[in-house]
Amino acid sequence: MHTENILLELGTRIRERRKGLGWTQEELAHHADIDRSYIGGVERGERNLTFSVLCQICLALGCDVAALTVGLPEIRP
Repeated sequence: MHTENILLELGTRIRERRKGLGWTQEELAHHADIDRSYIGGVERGERNLTFSVLCQICLALGCDVAALTVGLPEIRP
């Protein structure tokens, strides 16, 4: 799995979790103290976010990092 695909998958998982809470990108951005346009870029797989930012997002979403990253990257024999 290439880095771009990993970021896209992570962004998709974040979007699904956010939508599960019934939040807009703006609401997630507010709870995570991150700019809304940055959240949009993360969800589209355009941002290679730092671990610190990922932790902020996870805190806002009420989950741990493992919940969003399990199976990333995909290990192939």
